[in-house]
Amino acid sequence: MIQQLINRYKRMRTERYLNETYRCQYAFVGMGQHSLTNLYPVLHYLQVPLKYICVTSERKARLIERKYKGIKATTTLDDILNDKVVKGILVAASPGAHFSIASRVLQSGKSLFIEKPPCQSSEQLQELIELQREFGSQVAMVGLQQRYAPAVQTLKRRLKGERLINYDLHYLTGGYPEGDALLDLYIHPLDLATWLFGKAEIVSYLEIDEHSYILMLWHQHIVGTIELSTCHCWQDARQSLTVHTRSGSYHLAQCEELSFVPKQTVIAGVPIEKLLPRRQSVEYLYRHNSFSPTLAGNSIYSQGFF
Repeated sequence: MIQQLINRYKRMRTERYLNETYRCQYAFVGMGQHSLTNLYPVLHYLQVPLKYICVTSERKARLIERKYKGIKATTTLDDILNDKVVKGILVAASPGAHFSIASRVLQSGKSLFIEKPPCQSSEQLQELIELQREFGSQVAMVGLQQRYAPAVQTLKRRLKGERLINYDLHYLTGGYPEGDALLDLYIHPLDLATWLFGKAEIVSYLEIDEHSYILMLWHQHIVGTIELSTCHCWQDARQSLTVHTRSGSYHLAQCEELSFVPKQTVIAGVPIEKLLPRRQSVEYLYRHNSFSPTLAGNSIYSQGFF
């Protein structure tokens, strides 16, 4: 009886996956390391039907058609924009080219997914918003994937019922000579802070080294400090967030682990832990488990790319 239930569950799970079929065709612009490592594996798993891949090199285009059977490689974005069969375009090109590409995609009316940053200024961002409104693209989405990481989603839900006090966010990497650290790297922790806690005002700002900063931000219900630095090491790059609330402290480590430490009891202003020391308890709300090669155990999934 139990074995029959297990077999039925497995069959239903497989059939559900097979029923999730895309009925439109899409295109991808870009073939860099980030795309190959994080985005193309997701598209392959979901069996998203790509009709085109657009790159800047003719040689790379020929190699793409040899490796990816059934996909047209092109060096001209017009080939994609003029094809009515293509309903949406995913873009992960050079950051400096994103605004130009995004503008043309939105003007075509096709849906757009674009990696960060979509543009270089608030004026350009407003222009993209107006283009979506004018030409009616159904979806225009920026790839700020940390919002969708399971640990971050869990933290967002838990914080809704909490009385917030303050937070500390650290984003530490090695040197970044190939681009603009503010737009290419720091956009992630800054977006995480505003997505979790709302619109912020800068209370204080200190540049501690070239491309390295410490900020104090004020939100409506919480204040926070953020350290952004490229003065560390890529082999030990890390992001951590600690949120202090009236009931305890949440700690998020690189979207891989989320824990909660409850606040110790205080009676008449006296912390009981000073009188009766006891072992501190830790509740793990999310932990990335890579023991089994399942979807949920994949770091691409835990980082929010799905």
